[in-house]
Amino acid sequence: MIHFKYDITPDVVELQASNWSGLERVFVNGQMVSHKLNFKPQSEHTIQLKDGAPCKFKLLIDPQTDELMCRIYKQNKLVASLKQGKENVLVSRRYWQHIVIVISLLCVFTLCLN
Repeated sequence: MIHFKYDITPDVVELQASNWSGLERVFVNGQMVSHKLNFKPQSEHTIQLKDGAPCKFKLLIDPQTDELMCRIYKQNKLVASLKQGKENVLVSRRYWQHIVIVISLLCVFTLCLN
């Protein structure tokens, strides 16, 4: 799971994206305000902040560096451009692959015992 968190006073916004399940979620002050499934190299969420201002999240993979970028716009003005390197994405992917392997082995072991 990849997390991008940013303080847009007075709100704290967070975008969570899973490169394994494709689930993306946007939170404002800990409350989920948007979610969707996405397996494309880019995505967009438009929400409304507590003060009524529109806020847009653009999630994309930089083709030159393979970094995952989250651009946050408030009232169509860029307020943040957050990045996570390729290593962070790969570590997250490996973690989920290991979990799937362990669960699969446990299922096979359980079936063999029965």
